[in-house]
Amino acid sequence: MQDHRSRSQRATTSESHPQNPGAQSALGSTAPFEAVAETVFRRYGRSWKPGTAAVNRSYLRNQITPWFNQRPIAGIAHEDVQLWFSSLRSTPAAANRALPVLSVIMRQAEIYGYRPENSNPCSGIRRYRCPSRERFLTLPEVRRLGGALADLEASSPRAAAAIRLLLLTGCRQGEIRTLQWSDYRAGHLFLRDSKAGPRMVWLSSPARRVLARVPRRDRWVFPAPRRPGPIGSDALHRYWRALREMADLRDVRLHDLRHSYASIALQQGETIPTIGRLLGHRDPVTTLRYTHFADASARKAVEAVGTVLGV
Repeated sequence: MQDHRSRSQRATTSESHPQNPGAQSALGSTAPFEAVAETVFRRYGRSWKPGTAAVNRSYLRNQITPWFNQRPIAGIAHEDVQLWFSSLRSTPAAANRALPVLSVIMRQAEIYGYRPENSNPCSGIRRYRCPSRERFLTLPEVRRLGGALADLEASSPRAAAAIRLLLLTGCRQGEIRTLQWSDYRAGHLFLRDSKAGPRMVWLSSPARRVLARVPRRDRWVFPAPRRPGPIGSDALHRYWRALREMADLRDVRLHDLRHSYASIALQQGETIPTIGRLLGHRDPVTTLRYTHFADASARKAVEAVGTVLGV
């Protein structure tokens, strides 16, 4: 009877997880964490974009694996994850980004048969509250940046053009870096693989003038100087670091140009839904971070009207 029960259990496990015939039952699995994590990255990671996969791999390597290495994944409990998360309190932003990566690994471990169902030990872990890193350029700072761009244009015209487009479109740096000439049609950019999927970007006259000055010598609008393909992220960030020193904007990140585009548009009277469309936000809630600019504009308008109508 015992042998029959064992054979039945093994058969049930095999039928439940045909994609992973080597997995033991979830309750008895001794598979080490790092081996299961690699399985998840190899199989589930196919659904990630290359940039996302690289970032997630970095968190796995630097924040997650050193703590859980060689531990049986079935034995990792909520208390273990809480201890790990607490150990990262000195780098709260990295901890907050590493937590969902670990959660995906644990969730897929259930699906692959390495852990019991509904046992994700990351559930209920509260993320750290981090101060906002968003930085918005003021109009005087935009003018300083424009002067520095004019200087950079003399030595690195393509890099200057790429950074100008980031400021003039609110696009993500990857969307501009990997832009191809076939993506530019009828005065618009047709992005084939943005973060939220394919989308169209409206271009202002200044943005179209920037593109008109870029030579068409490659399929890429901003090709890498010494290898096939578009300019790399590291290279563009090197230009940006030099540029922000010239403009005395040392605390401004390249991504802050996107925030600045949105904030200036709001100050010029554009609505939150319109800004969301311009930035390509899939979720309208994402755009709500800029509402404090709309509130500030409303307060300014109220004061202006009150001054005129005051009796």
